[in-house]
Amino acid sequence: MRLVSVAAVAENGVIGNDGEVPWPHLPADVEQYRERVADSPVILGRKTFESMREDLPGSRQIVVSRSADAVDDPTALVAGGVEAALDAARRLVGAGAGTGSETDRGPDGSVDADSHVEPQADSHADAVYVLGGGAIYALFHPHIDGMAISHVDGAYDGDTRFPEFDESEWEVIDETDYEGFTLREWSRRNDGR
Repeated sequence: MRLVSVAAVAENGVIGNDGEVPWPHLPADVEQYRERVADSPVILGRKTFESMREDLPGSRQIVVSRSADAVDDPTALVAGGVEAALDAARRLVGAGAGTGSETDRGPDGSVDADSHVEPQADSHADAVYVLGGGAIYALFHPHIDGMAISHVDGAYDGDTRFPEFDESEWEVIDETDYEGFTLREWSRRNDGR
């Protein structure tokens, strides 16, 4: 399984303000983001999940929440913390993302380790994307293998930031310029730097 954070980040680290992005709409960013996560499981916090309810990203959503009743969508699983979310992601990647069912949850509402999921034929089936919010990015940062960051032009006021990271531990493996942002794909270095 390859765990990748996906975020749009302003020059000053801001990713949101009062539940919204503070910069003007960037259609190319939304398009590349949606294409990236479309067929893969995603991990996100409850507030981020709620903000996306009308158009849920990914093939399955692993919602990190302390409340087992936080989610009632058939494609979503609830995980009580980082390890439960990672376990659920490994199972989904191992079995394919499939479609949701009530067997995905245990008696307490948490992810059921024995749940059955239909196999997924996608050749990129090993990717799981972390979509935020800010606290979720920070919790999962020690576990991620890569980042797909849309570096948005400009600094913006906001109440939510992407976690700071040591660039010496990462390398940019791809970079694409768009109007209003630059998409950089980062990979964690394995050379101990």
